[in-house]
Amino acid sequence: MPFTANRDYKEAPRVVASAAGMYYRDQDGREILDGTAGLWCVPLGHSHPTIVKAVQEAIATLDYAPAFQMGHPAAFELAEQLIDYSGNKFGQVFYTNSGSESVDTAMKMVLAYHRARGEAQRTRFISRERGYHGVGFGGMSLGGLPANRKQFANLLGGVDYLPHTYNLEKNAYSRGIPEYGTHLAEELDRIVALHDVSTIAAVIVEPLSGSAGVILPPKGYLKRLRELCDKHGILLIFDEVITGFGRMATPFASDFFDVTPDLMTTAKGLTNGVVPMGAVFSKAMIYETLLDSPAGIEFFHGYTYSGHPLACAAGLASLKVFKEEKVLEHAQSMTTYWEDALHSLKGLPHVIDLRNVGLIGAIELASIPGKVGARAMAVYKQAFAEGVLIRTTGDIIALSPPLVLEKKHIDDLFGKLADILKKTV
Repeated sequence: MPFTANRDYKEAPRVVASAAGMYYRDQDGREILDGTAGLWCVPLGHSHPTIVKAVQEAIATLDYAPAFQMGHPAAFELAEQLIDYSGNKFGQVFYTNSGSESVDTAMKMVLAYHRARGEAQRTRFISRERGYHGVGFGGMSLGGLPANRKQFANLLGGVDYLPHTYNLEKNAYSRGIPEYGTHLAEELDRIVALHDVSTIAAVIVEPLSGSAGVILPPKGYLKRLRELCDKHGILLIFDEVITGFGRMATPFASDFFDVTPDLMTTAKGLTNGVVPMGAVFSKAMIYETLLDSPAGIEFFHGYTYSGHPLACAAGLASLKVFKEEKVLEHAQSMTTYWEDALHSLKGLPHVIDLRNVGLIGAIELASIPGKVGARAMAVYKQAFAEGVLIRTTGDIIALSPPLVLEKKHIDDLFGKLADILKKTV
């Protein structure tokens, strides 16, 4: 089982059999409030009838279409709508099947772009400590989480790392974006000087680091990164696999922070988790540069399931729901109530930090000496037993509910967590 302590799981399996709206249900029909939107990927709630109907109709019409040397209408229609959803800040999208594939695809785009411009020596990527960019060898090499790397020795070379922005001493219990740490963006200048700017292809960061435990960027940090990348002619990639499609009550985190990258990797909420799909958004200049090449395949890359008809149907239906049901507006109306509920946990046993932005929250717990992660896992297991799904990373509880939640769901989620935290050893 993926990212699972298999022996531990077998002792007390957790199984869900169905889902609808804000809830999973186990094999006995017991409701489990989804506090994590699946794995950050179900912003519109489970089994939304508009999406269900669209996928059912799609499979009866076109079950599969090759993406190599041909296309189908839904792939182009979805691409146009995605560009519109992004505020027309990008020119093209390239379909993948996951966030990991989106990152590897973006890396290839960057290298091909620089080669086409006559700067093939620009091959180095700058990532960030505690970053997560998927589980392919490309994304794993960019990632800065030791546990994701230690079993696998053959990482790609040519990667350096900016410092992370986590600082519990300066930023604990921040409401929204923290104040301290903007200066850390200046470390890019040091890395550029170390390696020579002519060798650096791109900087890739998550606007908000999810897998590391909801680490927020300081105010002005991302804008400063954008300025420094422009200064040095370096492409900037935002990994928006978790922050895209409304998680911050805006279409993308780039909208929330008012910083536009050159490429943007997405997946998860693109289809509401119904069918695996990802997409790399790129500025028009990258596409146009690649097309200005000798006849033949300009970008020698792709996947069997790129732009799968069922995924496109789910994506189109998801965008329809976002628009017609005013999901972002509803999410925005919930953010203050969400923030207040999260911060009401301050002072409970073992809680050493609370942080939030949009409809994202983190509860950081003090670790049991010599047993990092044990305390949060105990909370996770007890929460599931009491009908609430949360997510843990180390001793951090990460929360990212469907955007369609109501105040009663927030009350239930944090009420149960408060009771559990009071009893956790």
